Amino acid sequence: MKKINALVVDDSKEFTNGVEEYFRNNIQIHVAKVISDGNEVIRYLQNYGQQIDIVIMDLILPGKDGISLLEEMRSLGLKKHVLVLSSYGKDYTIRMANQFDVDYFMLKPCDLKAVEARVLDIVIEAKNDLCADKEVNLDIQLKVSELLHELGVPSQIKGYQYLREGILMLYQSTGLIGGITKEVYPEIALRYNTTPSRVERAIRHAIEISWNRADYDLMNKIFGHSIDYDRAKPTNSEFMVTLSDNLRLTYNTQKNYV
Repeated sequence: MKKINALVVDDSKEFTNGVEEYFRNNIQIHVAKVISDGNEVIRYLQNYGQQIDIVIMDLILPGKDGISLLEEMRSLGLKKHVLVLSSYGKDYTIRMANQFDVDYFMLKPCDLKAVEARVLDIVIEAKNDLCADKEVNLDIQLKVSELLHELGVPSQIKGYQYLREGILMLYQSTGLIGGITKEVYPEIALRYNTTPSRVERAIRHAIEISWNRADYDLMNKIFGHSIDYDRAKPTNSEFMVTLSDNLRLTYNTQKNYV
């Protein structure tokens, strides 16, 4: 197995020396870089982020504190697994860190053997999930594209791509249904280097085109009584949630017959 490359972010020389020594001959984990200043992390990830599998970081850092660092990583689309090791374990701080999808939080002082185990859990489990879902995802991506074409959404407009991403996200995680404005739009915006408001407008425009072009019987079959066809088109949320539910039901039914 290819070694897991870790970026260690901590201003304690004693701690980082200990981490480097512990992992020096490790057959699974390699410390690719040690950085002591929060400001340097962003520059490094922008240049070498594709080589990093996980960031092991403290929250108390010079230059840029850990929470600000996590916030900027998200805003720039620098998505990485994150293991926080910190002696500062206030509940408020932990909740703040978890808002930025931290994979695990450990309090210092901590056993480096436990750190090793958590890194392996985080990265290997994610890779296994990706492999298990790859075939399903490809099949579902094709089904989403086919369905949008049937519904009359032109593939050349931005809203088509945004709708496709949103439906796939909702299909894969029903927990996002209540967070379309706060989670789905921002995530799509990050992927396409735009803003959540533009994503929302482009999706609305795509639905307007679909509502005017698509076959009435198909619309009625998919949306049923959840939408008053004569009164108004569905909202962005109604459109994406209904299609993701439709795909989930269709795919799960097919799997049960395989």
